[in-house]
Amino acid sequence: MLITSRRLRAALLAAAAATLVAATVPAPAPPVALGIGDPLFPHLGNPGYDVRAYDISFTYSGSNSKPLDAVTKIDAVATERLDRVNLDFSRGAVASVEVNGERAAFETAGEDLIVTPGAPVHEGWPLRITVRHTSDPQPKEGPDGGWVRTRDGLAMANQADAAHRVFPCNDHPADKALFTFRVTAPRGVTAVANGLPVGGAEKTADGATWTYRTRHPMATELAQVSLGRSTVVRRNGPNGLPVRDVVPTADRTRLEPWLKKTPAQLEWMERQIGRYPLEAYGLLVADAETGFELETQTLSLFERSLFTRSDLPAWYVESIMVHELAHQWFGNSVSPRSWSDLWLNEGHATWYEARYAEDHAKRPLEARMRQAYTQSDAMRAQGGPPAAPRGPAPGKKISIFRPVVYDGSALVLYALRQEIGKEAFGQLERRWVRDHRDASATTADFTHLASEVAGRDLTAFFKEWLYGKKTPPMPGHPDWRTEAAKTSAKAGPARR
Repeated sequence: MLITSRRLRAALLAAAAATLVAATVPAPAPPVALGIGDPLFPHLGNPGYDVRAYDISFTYSGSNSKPLDAVTKIDAVATERLDRVNLDFSRGAVASVEVNGERAAFETAGEDLIVTPGAPVHEGWPLRITVRHTSDPQPKEGPDGGWVRTRDGLAMANQADAAHRVFPCNDHPADKALFTFRVTAPRGVTAVANGLPVGGAEKTADGATWTYRTRHPMATELAQVSLGRSTVVRRNGPNGLPVRDVVPTADRTRLEPWLKKTPAQLEWMERQIGRYPLEAYGLLVADAETGFELETQTLSLFERSLFTRSDLPAWYVESIMVHELAHQWFGNSVSPRSWSDLWLNEGHATWYEARYAEDHAKRPLEARMRQAYTQSDAMRAQGGPPAAPRGPAPGKKISIFRPVVYDGSALVLYALRQEIGKEAFGQLERRWVRDHRDASATTADFTHLASEVAGRDLTAFFKEWLYGKKTPPMPGHPDWRTEAAKTSAKAGPARR
C-alpha cells in the first residue's frame, strides 16, 4: 500500500524512531538487597549515604503481641548519586515512603526496603526519608532479636543485626547517628528509651506520649525502648551524672540493693579509664528470659532473674553489671567499624569485669587469665582467632558471641599489658576511649595506637595474638600451657 499523506508518513517515522530509541535504552536493573561487605554480615548496612539522625515514633496498643504503628524519619546526606536508596527493614508492613518531602516508590528484596525517589539524589544532597510502617514484636520463624516480649510489655535486644526488624535503618555500627524516640502508650504503661527525656510525658486521650533524645551518636544495634508497668528510679552518679533504672514496679524494693551499687561502679570505672562518656546510665530490668544481658546505650538490659536467683554469688552478679557498664565506653562510645572488631568490645568488657572481681571479691585476675590461656587453643579452634572470628552459624546470628571474644580476647589484653607494662597499658586504654569517643574504630586503629604508646612496633605481637590459629607464649609466663584444641570450649558468662 502506498502512503501518500505527509502528516501520516511523518508520524510513522517518528514512532519508528521512538521505538528504536526505546530499544537501545537498557531497562532499570531489578532491585536487590545491598550491604557494605561486613566480613560477618555482608548484607548488613547500605552504601551511598551517611545517617545523621533518626526520629522514630511508636504507638503501643498495650498488647505485646500486636504490631505497633510507627513512623521512622531519617536525616541523612548522600555520599554518592542515588537513583535508589536501600534501607535495612524486614519485619513490618510499609504504608508509604517520602524522600525529601515527595512520595516515593518502594519495594522489598531480601531484608531490604528499596526506595526509588522521583528524581535522583546527588552526592552531598540532603536525604530526608519518612517511612510509615508497622513494627511487629512477633517473630515469624522463632526469636532472632529485635523486640523482646516481657511479662508486662516490650524491650529491645537488637545486637548484632536486628534493629532493622524493629525500624527501617542503616543497620551497621559503622554508621552511628543521633536518635529521638517518641513513644505513645496507654494509661498504666511507662515508656523509656535511650538518652534523656525531653520535657515531661504529654497526656493523650487514654495515655501519654514520652520523648527521649540522645546527646551522643549511637549504633542502631544499641537502640532501646522499654514499655511496661515499670517504675523509674533516679539517683546521681559521679559528677552529677543522671542514673535512672527502669524496673518492674512489683520488684522495686527487692532490686534496690543491686541498683544502689551503680554509682560506686561508675566511680571505679572512671578511676580506670576516665570520665563516663555518655549523658546518662542505668539498668533496665526486664521480666523475660533472654539468655543474655545487653549493653543498650545509656540503659543496659538485664534479665530479672540475674538479680533474683539464689544460686548466683554476689560477686558474679556485680561483675556482670560492670561488664555491661564497661561497654558504655568500649562498644558504645567507641563502636566497632566492622563486626570482626567485636573482640575490642567484648574483650575490654570482660577485662574490666575480671578486674572488678579482683578488686572487690579477691578473684585474682592472673588465675582467670591462666585458665583462659589453658582453654585458648580450644576457643580459637571453635570460633577462630579473636580479630578474625568465624561467621555466625546458619540461622543463629548471635552465635558470633563465642568464648573467644570474651575471655579469649581479654587474654589478648592481658598479654599486651605483660608485653608493654602496666603504665603504658593504662595510657593506651585512656587514649583509646578519648581519641575515638563517639566514633567507630578498627582493630588496626587499636594496634597502631598501642605501638605509638609503647614506643615500638607491635605488629608481630598483634599478628600472633589476634590472628594466629594457635595461642602464642604468654609474656612473663613461660610455664603457661594450653590444652589440646577440642571441638568446643566452655561457654562464657551470660552477657554480651
